[in-house]
Amino acid sequence: MTLSCSPIFPPMPPTLQTPLANPLAHWRAEFPIFEKVIYLNSCSLGALSRAARGRVEGYLDQWGARGAANWYDVWWAALADLRLRYGALINARPGEIALHPSVSSILGVIGSGLDTSRRRRIVTTRLDFPTVPYQWLPRDVEVVLLESPDGITVPIEAFEAAVNDQTALVATSHVYFTSGAIQNAGAIAEIARRNGALSLIDGYQAAGQIPVDVQALGVDFYTSGGLKWLLGGSGITFLYARPDTTASVVPLANGWFGHREQFAFDPTGFTPHDDARRFETGTPALPSVHAQLGGLDVIEAAGVPAIRAATSALTEDLIALAHERGAHPKVAPDAIDRTAIVMIPRSDPRADVARLADAGFIVDMRPGHVRVSPYFYNVADDHRAFLEVLLDG
Repeated sequence: MTLSCSPIFPPMPPTLQTPLANPLAHWRAEFPIFEKVIYLNSCSLGALSRAARGRVEGYLDQWGARGAANWYDVWWAALADLRLRYGALINARPGEIALHPSVSSILGVIGSGLDTSRRRRIVTTRLDFPTVPYQWLPRDVEVVLLESPDGITVPIEAFEAAVNDQTALVATSHVYFTSGAIQNAGAIAEIARRNGALSLIDGYQAAGQIPVDVQALGVDFYTSGGLKWLLGGSGITFLYARPDTTASVVPLANGWFGHREQFAFDPTGFTPHDDARRFETGTPALPSVHAQLGGLDVIEAAGVPAIRAATSALTEDLIALAHERGAHPKVAPDAIDRTAIVMIPRSDPRADVARLADAGFIVDMRPGHVRVSPYFYNVADDHRAFLEVLLDG
C-alpha cells in the first residue's frame, strides 16, 4: 500500500516501497483515522473503529428512545455479553470476570481484601506501569521492586530470590510497557504458588495483541481492558479471578454491583457475589461498555493469532530497518519475546514526537525514547515512512 502524496504524507523514497504482505491489511478501512494521519500509537490508545463508533451511537439511540427502560433488557444483557466475551478472549468463564473502569480501581479493590497481616511482602518490578506499585506504597507492607539489568526485562531468577513465605502477592506485567518484552507469566505464577502467595498479572499491554490463556498460565488474577490493543477506548477494564485460589479475598471496598442481592436495596447488610462479580463496585460506564463491544467485534473477527502473526511481521521489519539505520531499538533480544512496542532511543523524544505529529505521524514518547507500536491495521509503509521522517527529517 503506497501512501498518498498529500501535504501530510510526502512521497517516500523508492527504497521504502518494497511491499511487506499483511494479510489483515484490509482491516485498515475500518479505522477512519488513517484517512488523516499515520497512526502508530496503539500501545497508548487503540484506533477508533467504525464498529466501536456504531455501538456507542446505538447506545445513545437507545438512551434517547427508552431511557432507563433499557436497563431491564438490552443494557443488562450488554454487561453480561461483555463478561462473556472478555472471558472467551483469555479462556475464562463469565463468572470469573469482573468489570471495572480502570486497572487502578481493580488494584484498589484487591488491595482492600488482601490479608497482609502475616504476609507483608508485595513483589513487583521497576519496569511495571507505576499504578502497580502505587497501590501498595502507601500501605503498611513491604514493597520489593525488582531491578532490571538491561531495562528490558527482569530475570525469572530475581522473582525466585524475592518471593518467599512472607510474600502475599506478586504483581507484575505480562508485557512490559517500558520495552514490549513478554514475561514468562506462567513461571511467575508458579513461583508465587509454590511460596503460598497469589499472583496478579497486568495484561493491559498483552490481551489483544498476543494470545492469552489464563488456565495455561495458572495465574490467580489477570487484568486488562479496552484502552489499548482491545480497541475499546478508556473507562472499561476487566479482572479475571481464579475461583479456587482467590475465594479468600473478600474486598472491603464495595459497591452495589458487588452485592449478590443488589436489587433488594437493603442498607442493613452486604452479601458479596459468590463469583468474581464480588470485585465489582459501581455502575459500569455504558458508553465505554458499548465501545468495547465494538472493539471486540473487530478483534474476534480478525482473530488474535492472526493479529499476533501480522503485527509481529510488521514489528520485526521495523526493528530490522531501525538497526540498519543505526537506531538500535530497546527490545527483547529474541523475536518470540517481543511485541509491537518498539522503543527507539532519542536525545529529545518530546521534540521528535511533536515534529512527527506535524508530519502526520502519531507516535508517543517515554523517557529517552520514541515509542512506536504497529498493529494489524498498519502496513509496512507506515513505519518505513516514519523512520525516514524520524531519522532524516
